[in-house]
Amino acid sequence: MTSSPNLTFNDGNAIPQLGYGVWQVEDNVAEKVVRQAFEAGYRHIDTAKIYGNEAGVGRAIASSGLSREELFITTKLWNSDQGFDSTLKAFDESLDRLGLETLDLYLIHWLQPKQDKFVDTWKALIELQKQGKVKSIGVSNFTVEGLQRIIEETGVVPAINQIELHPFFNQAELRSFGAANGILTQAWSPLGQGGELLGDPAIAQIAAKHGATPAQVVIAWHLAIGNVVIPKSVTESRIQENFAALNVTLDEADIAAINDLDRGAEGRIGPNPAVSDFA
Repeated sequence: MTSSPNLTFNDGNAIPQLGYGVWQVEDNVAEKVVRQAFEAGYRHIDTAKIYGNEAGVGRAIASSGLSREELFITTKLWNSDQGFDSTLKAFDESLDRLGLETLDLYLIHWLQPKQDKFVDTWKALIELQKQGKVKSIGVSNFTVEGLQRIIEETGVVPAINQIELHPFFNQAELRSFGAANGILTQAWSPLGQGGELLGDPAIAQIAAKHGATPAQVVIAWHLAIGNVVIPKSVTESRIQENFAALNVTLDEADIAAINDLDRGAEGRIGPNPAVSDFA
């Protein structure tokens, strides 16, 4: 079976570059689809407290027959739990729902600049890592300014920044900052939304050239430019199809053509982390 390549964090730990995301997957469905993901070859699962499916992911892990050492599990702290003490409590609750003794990666889900608790929250993640409860720590939906502040105030550089990233919104500046500072970039909504990206003529042309699907081409692009990528589907055939993108190798012309699809800020689908403020 094909397996995902690993990328190495700045703390020396490794993450499978291709993972499976469970955003908007109901808890009673998560167990089934995560088990299907394991069967397809995925070993990296990305969830979050706010998704409401940590327990379902935990049941899939428990029934998988896979050893804990084979798996890489990520979850995220929700906005209403930010703050030092509340972060420690929320982490333990997530771990209980997952049925795990330790976590591979814990992320602050959103910057929440108006709330302005992200530095104390980051200090709590540092403490959790020191205690050995989580192997690696990082952030999600952080701007360059947010990254700079937590690094300057704690001296600890996040292992990864998980952000909206797809060919229509390729986040070149944020990726460049991450690379210069040893921070891996992880893409959420990697296939865009609503099918527009997958129906783009440039993507279709490259897919025909490689005998691949449009989704496989986009995932292969993420892998080629160094992103960690977590496509999501609840359809077993597409779960398998997405994992098979590991067998698609794009050339420089393909990558350049996909890079040219970038629309800058107009390509953004989700909230802007620089101003977003929600519980």
